[in-house]
This record gives sequence, structure tokens and C-alpha cells, in this order.
Amino acid sequence: MDRDNRKPRRREQKENRGLQVDVHNNDIARALRKLKKMVNNEGLLKELRDREYFEKPSLKKKKAKAAARKRWLKQQEKNSNR
Repeated sequence: MDRDNRKPRRREQKENRGLQVDVHNNDIARALRKLKKMVNNEGLLKELRDREYFEKPSLKKKKAKAAARKRWLKQQEKNSNR
């Protein structure tokens, strides 16, 4: 097959669907709670915090290891109390 005749592959783009909350009976407080929950579940705030400043890959790995160790110690403590 001739390489020059091939069509360039298109990358599948993420669909920017956004978050949407409907307000019923002017209950803004409930809609705001729903929106906050949706934002939290999507991980948007975490991603924004992570992207705020550049972090070297070595520091990312170090933080991930520390978090894993913390989870492991917490699980060990939980199991020893039983």
C-alpha cells in the first residue's frame, strides 16, 4: 500500500458536553447542591488545581507514592483495630 495515498487519521475529539442543572420551582439551593455534586464527580476542581502550576513528573510520582503509602497505613490501622 502506498503511504502517500492514505488518508490522515482523525483523532476522536472529546465531546464538550458541559454540565447542566435544571432549576425547578425557583429552588436555586437544590440546583446549586446538584451542580456542586456533579462538578465533584467529574473531578473538575481537582483537575483545575492540578493544572494551575506545572509539576515535574518526579514530584508527581513522589506525591502518588506518598498518597498510596498513606492509604495503605490507614487500611492497616483499620484492620488492626478489628
